[in-house]
Parts: sequence; C-alpha cells; structure tokens
Amino acid sequence: MMLDELTRDDFPILQRIVNGHPLVYLDSGASSQKPRSVLEAMNRYYERSHANVHRSIHTLGEEATELYEVARDAVQRFIGAPSREEVVFTRGTTDGLGLIAETIGRTLGKGDEIVVTELEHHSNLIPWQLVAKDRGAVLKAVPILADGTLDLAALDCLLSPHTRVVAFTHVSNVVGTITPVAEIVRKARAVGALTVVDGAQAAPHLRLDMSALGCDFYVLSAHKMLGPTGIGVMYGRRAVLDRFEPGRGGSEMIKEVWIDHAQWNDLPWRFEPGTPPIAEAVGLTAAIEYLEKLGMDRVAEHERALTRQTQEGLARIPGVTVYGPPAGVDRGAVVSFAVDGLHPHDVAALLDAEGIAVRAGHHCAMPLMRRLGVVGTSRATFSVFNSPDEVSLLLTTVAGLRSAL
Repeated sequence: MMLDELTRDDFPILQRIVNGHPLVYLDSGASSQKPRSVLEAMNRYYERSHANVHRSIHTLGEEATELYEVARDAVQRFIGAPSREEVVFTRGTTDGLGLIAETIGRTLGKGDEIVVTELEHHSNLIPWQLVAKDRGAVLKAVPILADGTLDLAALDCLLSPHTRVVAFTHVSNVVGTITPVAEIVRKARAVGALTVVDGAQAAPHLRLDMSALGCDFYVLSAHKMLGPTGIGVMYGRRAVLDRFEPGRGGSEMIKEVWIDHAQWNDLPWRFEPGTPPIAEAVGLTAAIEYLEKLGMDRVAEHERALTRQTQEGLARIPGVTVYGPPAGVDRGAVVSFAVDGLHPHDVAALLDAEGIAVRAGHHCAMPLMRRLGVVGTSRATFSVFNSPDEVSLLLTTVAGLRSAL
C-alpha cells in the first residue's frame, strides 16, 4: 500500500474543494498540513491541562510542564541528539537562526569571517549580514555549480584560520540540493569554525542523527513537519552551548537575579526566556509520533519517488525548465520549475484555478534567484499525504498551460 493511502484520511483539510476541484496541496515546503492527531492533542491540552510551565506547584502546572518536557524528549529521540539538554525550543527556524547569530555574534570581532552559501534562505543570511555589519566581520559565500550542488573546492579556498562560522542549509528550499553536512562540518572544524545548519527542509523528510552529522547547531520548524506553527527547535552541541552567554533575557532563563548581575539557569532553559509555546510543543510531540509511526525511511522513499516523478515529468514538457540537481542525484522533496512565457505567479494562479496549490516567487532566496538568472520559480513540494496521481495531475495541467500559450 502506498504511503498516501495510509495517511490521506488523517488530514481533514484535504477534504476541501478549491475552485470547484479537490485540493491538491503541493506546498508543504512552505508549511505542511496537520494530521488529526496533532489537532486533537493541542485541543485536549487546552481543554484539560493548560497552565504555565515550570513555576507552578498546582496540578495543571505540573501537567503542562510534563507535557512540555515530554516534547523535548521526543525531539531528542527524533533528531538523534546525545542529550535532552541540547534541545532548545524556539519560535521556529528563523527565530533559532537569529538566536544563534545573536549569541555567536557577540564573540566575533573585526576581520573574523563568516561563510554561508548561495543556496541560503534569507533566514540563514540576513542574521549573519547584521552580525558582520555590527562586528566588522567579513561575510563570504560558497558558490554553487551549474547542477545546483555546492562547489566544495571553492569552500576549501574560502576557509581560513579567520573563519569563525560556517552556516549552511541541509536541503535547499529552492532547488532541493542535499548538502554533505558531515563533510562540511569536518572541513569547518579543521579551521576551528562553528557550524550552523538550517534543517527546515530536511527534518520533515530525512532521518536525522546529530551525532553522525557532527554539527554544532541545527535548527528546524515544527510547521513544516506536520506540526503547528509557532514552535521550532535549536539543537546545540552541549560543549558549545556551555561556552555561550544567553542571547536573550527574561524569566525562566535565570537562577538568581540581582540589580547588577544574574546567575543563568541550566541548559536548555538558559536559552528559553519567557512563557514558551506549550500547546505547540504538545502538537510537535504528536507530529513526531505520527512520523515515527510511519517510519522516516519510508517517508523519505515515498517523497523521493514523488520528487523523481515530478522532475522527470516536467523535464519532458516542451518549454518547461527544471532547476537543481539532475535526475539520478538524490534531492529533497522540492522541485522548482519555470514555464516559458509565463511569470511564476501566473503559473501558480492558473494551477490554483484547478485546485493545485504550489509556491511561486523568489522563495526568500533572492541571491540564489540571481545566480539562476530568474526573478523566481514555481515550486512543488511534497509530504506524506501526496500521491502519484496528484503529481500526474500537476504534470497534465502544466502541459496544458504550455499548449494554451
């Protein structure tokens, strides 16, 4: 049985009719839909156990705290983190990357170097631009090759004894390139640099193991992996986290406070000021349990097949350009394409008229768009509920757009 046949009935929103057609949702790279188990878990929390966490002695506070910390255990298991203290909850990938940049940035000085790549989402570029400007650091970018993969030879040339940070995506949100994380980490560590990995497009689709990847930081968002909006994860290697002062202040992240100084809380709470996203953590636990029940290897296999079907099918349509690594090279569950004679926004609007939801625009990766020589692309992304029949419908509809020109 195909994975979508097992999962589709679990997603209530997929029963919607859009513009007179059954919804075909191919935009999980922006935000995935949610299974009923996630919705019910969050609703149950609000109906039965809602209170603030960690500071309440009463029953509801203890229940809420337990549910919140159970989510941390679930994330530790899901990403293969060596310890739960290395799992810090944030508001999302963007928030986590900003927190890391703020924290590391205070340790940088004039002439220190930060290396990013041409594949980066703005969320893993703008924070480093701000740090470089504020601290007098130098920002460099690893170029991509013609096939959308990273130029690792260029990376070797960019790395130097002055490199302090190497920040890069695990999976490109535009061209689907899967970067060799462990290899890049080894190269960065050889010059003493910290590594920061944007895992937003990898966590929903690939089996993760922080011990194997070896990176210092790894960030992800729940809402792209069947969970709720408003919560993300910042994994930080404990030996690194212990070295840093917290980047943001407030309650929860302290042990004791005086007028002129404070004593910080233990990990991971040192990096979690204020009331956290408690209900969202409950939803994240449910999403992780849902994915684990399916099995991440099976998830990856299913989405790999859909991606290949889309990539190969679009490439056969005259006047359609597909971006990223060629067929036969493993990529994330992302296929970006352009239709000659049509702006990407027009492609998305015409597909929406047929009930097909795709993304269009620069995908918060304008430097990469310039590198590709386009203003934007149309983008199909996949999840566990998508089917080969939906891909066939996409291909037929895109082919129809060309014939109508």
